[in-house]
Amino acid sequence: MHPAFSVIAFTTLSGAGYGLLLWAAGLILLPALQGRTPANAATVLLWALLLVLGLVLTTVGLFSSMLHLGKPGRAWRAFSQWRTSWLSREGVFAVATALAVLAMLALIGAMIVGALPPAWWSAMPILAAIMLLLSLCTIASTAMIYASLKPIPAWRHPLVLPGYFVFAILTGWLVLMALVNWSALSDEALGVIVLVTFALAIVAALLKLVYWHRIDRQPLGATRGDAVGLPGRDVDVFERPNTQANYINREMGYVLARKHARPLRAIALLLFAAVPMIAAWLAWANPELAGPVFTLGALLGLAGTLVERWLFFAQARHLVTLYY
Repeated sequence: MHPAFSVIAFTTLSGAGYGLLLWAAGLILLPALQGRTPANAATVLLWALLLVLGLVLTTVGLFSSMLHLGKPGRAWRAFSQWRTSWLSREGVFAVATALAVLAMLALIGAMIVGALPPAWWSAMPILAAIMLLLSLCTIASTAMIYASLKPIPAWRHPLVLPGYFVFAILTGWLVLMALVNWSALSDEALGVIVLVTFALAIVAALLKLVYWHRIDRQPLGATRGDAVGLPGRDVDVFERPNTQANYINREMGYVLARKHARPLRAIALLLFAAVPMIAAWLAWANPELAGPVFTLGALLGLAGTLVERWLFFAQARHLVTLYY
């Protein structure tokens, strides 16, 4: 499929945004599960920062996806098909998640200015749990937009759905680590961060290696004879089915040679897996440089995810290409 940059940016930015919201929900729920209140005002401000940045990333990502539409002004109609369309469900869950984030930010702001009594803090874990579930549903809906398409075997693959979750969690973690006040962390906390970064990067790398290995050997599941209504026959195409390019040619006829795919895969692995691990190790070895090192690592990790997403679309072959 032709890799439109607007869709690539959408899946990368929104994935990082929802991943960041997942981590923010975890940080908010942790004190409640331990039976204590937030440590200090700095912790609450960190929550607000994560919520705002997560909301910005998801909103920018969703709006960028509209650039791929022929008539973006009609995008609102997609919300009406939530019973049958994963795209519509994604929009509904995205809006619901944004409303949960805004409610949490409003509550934090009201508590800071003293407009509400301290008892209202008990509502934060409830809102965080709702936001966590809605974020998970949004990520799953985004993945299912592609995983539900039977004519594209590479997207119908069972690793597509877990892949979206892994990359959302990984990129959200990288953004979170770029915002952390490293000077306030203990050696034990630094060690935990390094272990989590290594674990997420390795899982993401292994998942993509297995996925790439399988789609390289995955048949389309049909023949050219099937495509033209002559199953079981060897059909040769001696002329183009149409005299000029059309939507199917532009969107579904993109071909990426395997010799070009290999270096791009290596670049993606280097950026989204190896670089974050190196950044984590350098941050642990030199805590005074941890902030800029992990910020650079997060940016390069997102760049690697962009490359991975480009490959995800460029290597997807539609069954209709058998005919064209």
